Amino acid sequence: MYKIPRDGDQEPGQYNKLPLNVSAAKPHNAAPWQKAALNLSLVLLGSGMTFAGGYLASNYRQVSNGASNLAVGPVTAAPPLSSGTDPNFITTIVKQVGPAVVRIDSSRTVKTQMPDAFNDPFFKQFFGSALPTSPEKRIERGTGSGFIISADGRILTNAHVVDGADTVTVKLKDGRSFQGKVLGKDALTDVAVVKIQANNLPIVALGNSDKLEPGQWAIAIGNPLGLDNTVTTGIVSATGRASNLIGSDKRVDYIQTDAAINPGNSGGPLLNSRGEVIGMNTAIIQGAQGLGFAIPINTAQRISHQLITTGKAQHPYLGIQMVGLTPEVKQSLNSDLNSGISVDEDHGVLVVKVLPNSPAAKAGIRAGDVIEKLNGHQVTDGDSVQQAVENSQVGGDLRVELRRHGQSLNIAVQPGIFPTAQIVQ
Repeated sequence: MYKIPRDGDQEPGQYNKLPLNVSAAKPHNAAPWQKAALNLSLVLLGSGMTFAGGYLASNYRQVSNGASNLAVGPVTAAPPLSSGTDPNFITTIVKQVGPAVVRIDSSRTVKTQMPDAFNDPFFKQFFGSALPTSPEKRIERGTGSGFIISADGRILTNAHVVDGADTVTVKLKDGRSFQGKVLGKDALTDVAVVKIQANNLPIVALGNSDKLEPGQWAIAIGNPLGLDNTVTTGIVSATGRASNLIGSDKRVDYIQTDAAINPGNSGGPLLNSRGEVIGMNTAIIQGAQGLGFAIPINTAQRISHQLITTGKAQHPYLGIQMVGLTPEVKQSLNSDLNSGISVDEDHGVLVVKVLPNSPAAKAGIRAGDVIEKLNGHQVTDGDSVQQAVENSQVGGDLRVELRRHGQSLNIAVQPGIFPTAQIVQ
């Protein structure tokens, strides 16, 4: 789960990367100089979990100066039941859905290079044979969650849970264990599909995340902190939470929930009051309480279909860098003679840069253009443009209505396939 900056769990996808809710793995037979570095990293991470499975937004603005450690903080209390509600409905849901929630253990082999400084003759003179002479290998392990979506063994989880893994082991609630095969993973949305060889498996029912409203029930099931089959409850706190607001770089508008989510919950289901999956738990904010985030199930399902069919996901893109046009942005640009951009408009999304040979460049979009509508729908910020582009088709026509030097223009752009090496829309 992302420790936003991909809730965390211990997962191999983000081995040793704090930005994605991933704690450092404990190296085996580490050299003395490695142990010192490890001790420091554990102090900084503040969690003993290996590969924390979720994003930990350590670079996110501090939510509370007195926030207690997430792993030991109090669990958010569930909202009171309304009159006429079955007080045992959560128990019924857990019995129904629990068997379809799995634990995913993964591991990979990594090589540790000796720091270049140790090659200095000065160090060799004093430490001699005590210094390592060749790269050392160690096994890194992580644990996350997942849920079964087909009786023949297809499982949804987070991409960072299985990223880079040499082996993937899936454990069912009934005690059975299977070797898993990663059918595909998409780093841009943090969705992955794992397949095990089994039949007649229990499966989850999928809900419709587009119809969610704040205040609805939210139930999380997963394996936080190595505690299998843990259930927590809360509500949907918000929907459509933009990734940049929580320190994530994913192309996802998240569901926010106050159901307790911790390292190990990554990839597990977030359920509604009918026991339907409405999201995939994936991220938390470091130091905060009652702030968990899940990938909407409609997004996860759309990406999983592509992964199952082709082994990869395609994301459309235009090739622009942009910013929402606010009075402050306008004033800053117009007062900066070196910006090269002068803005007359008051609303819309300003194109700051157009990448060479991109779909936007080929269609004639220029830096300084102000996008007002995409396919007839008004856009006011970068997130609304990103969502419109994501909902378009690679190679299809995307109608762009923009203003350029006081004139209105209509341009048709054919989105291309998102180049993963670049951060563009």
